[in-house]
Amino acid sequence: MAKNNLPSTQRSSGVPQALGGERETGQFVSISIGGQMFGIPVMMVHDILGPQRITRIPLAPPEIAGSLNLRGRIVTAVHVRRRLGLDPLPMGQDTMSVVVEHHGDLYSLIVDGVGEVLSLDLDNFEPHPPTMPPRVREISAGIYQLKETLLVILDVSNLLDFIGHEPA
Repeated sequence: MAKNNLPSTQRSSGVPQALGGERETGQFVSISIGGQMFGIPVMMVHDILGPQRITRIPLAPPEIAGSLNLRGRIVTAVHVRRRLGLDPLPMGQDTMSVVVEHHGDLYSLIVDGVGEVLSLDLDNFEPHPPTMPPRVREISAGIYQLKETLLVILDVSNLLDFIGHEPA
């Protein structure tokens, strides 16, 4: 699997495709945010963390929770709920973090919870349904229909595009 925001190579439509005619699977770390299940390609995930001590950054956008130290590296912590326009979790409710790399920097995506790693057939990857809320469409690459829910695949680049990086 390529180390990018989609699980595999892509057709021009942005939908992943299997290589060489074989059934290919993508692996995703499942996370929950506001009752919705999301997936992040495993190859993008550096660490999964429990609650962390976060230092607030003055004048940062509201989506930025602050920064934390992860084995000597400064990591920017991002409230994914705020990025989606959701209310914060009630005080005292623990969160989890998924650490990803974007433009050479590490980011801690603060989420409600982290589930398991899912191996999914790339042939079942679908584009967004027209009823998906615009804020979710903006930060996702598409979906998988699971037995009881939708798994929305996060596009980490789009999720973090509000930070304003220089082009690579």
